[in-house]
Amino acid sequence: MSLPIEAEGLVRRFGELVAVDGVDLVVEPGEVFGFLGPNGAGKSTIVRMLTTLLKPSGGWARVAGFDIATQAPAVRRAIGVALQDAAIDPLMTGTELLHLQSVLHGIPRREANRRSGELLERVGLTAAADRRVGTYSGGMRRRLDLALSLVHEPEVLFLDEPTTGLDPTSRLALWEEVRTLNSERGTTVFLTTQYLEEADELAGRIAIIDNGRIVRDGTPTALKAAVGAPTLLVEVDEAHLVGTREVLLRFGEERPARDGRVAIGLSGGAAAMATVIRALDEAGVALQHVELDSPSLDDVFAEATGRRLEGAES
Repeated sequence: MSLPIEAEGLVRRFGELVAVDGVDLVVEPGEVFGFLGPNGAGKSTIVRMLTTLLKPSGGWARVAGFDIATQAPAVRRAIGVALQDAAIDPLMTGTELLHLQSVLHGIPRREANRRSGELLERVGLTAAADRRVGTYSGGMRRRLDLALSLVHEPEVLFLDEPTTGLDPTSRLALWEEVRTLNSERGTTVFLTTQYLEEADELAGRIAIIDNGRIVRDGTPTALKAAVGAPTLLVEVDEAHLVGTREVLLRFGEERPARDGRVAIGLSGGAAAMATVIRALDEAGVALQHVELDSPSLDDVFAEATGRRLEGAES
């Protein structure tokens, strides 16, 4: 049985800019594979290569057993794609768009009617099936785009930042749909996201990408366990930053933190908190905020790159 996705040395250049720099990938059948990284890291460029929308500048990749460069039509027949910038005709209804997608895939009318009804029900759009898409909310459009990508029952589903811009309720609803697709149908899902919680919730395995290169990969549990000690985060005013850092470095190695904060990997965890607070008090540090967090994917990203993922877009 061929692997859903495999790539070796994948490169994509735009002039002098190297957007993807030697990426190796293996995605197993039936897994949700998360691609986590900030904006501009190369996530969408990789998706566009794997879905045959961009040609690689170097390396190779196969999707559903087909070479993305030499067997592009076969790749397209085997995959479903929901891109973050997908264009959906606002003057058509949800039902009309699903029927059109069915025609494009050569699905007979009777089968197309059955699948359209099932998919609209699956994504919670039956009541809005005959409304023009221009009246849909952002969350409804994302769910319709997901349904459109599933019309031909693809082997591999690509979701490129599917919840960007959605409200929390719509995001949770789409998460639940992805889980159902994967668990009930065994659909292999390749998910790109910049949201830590999304990757942690959905993906069984994650690759973290930064500046076009994969810097860490593994299960969320294993990646977080490799970080080690929990992160102690202390927020103080600027006048106390130097003194706070001097005290905290006696208790663990410094970790990246945003302005106005100092973070360390606290050896001893919660049991050492009282000692740390007492040392800061003796040093005359006025604390504004203190928290102790279990290792997170943001800690994994920080350990690998020297900066935090959240807010790293700038």
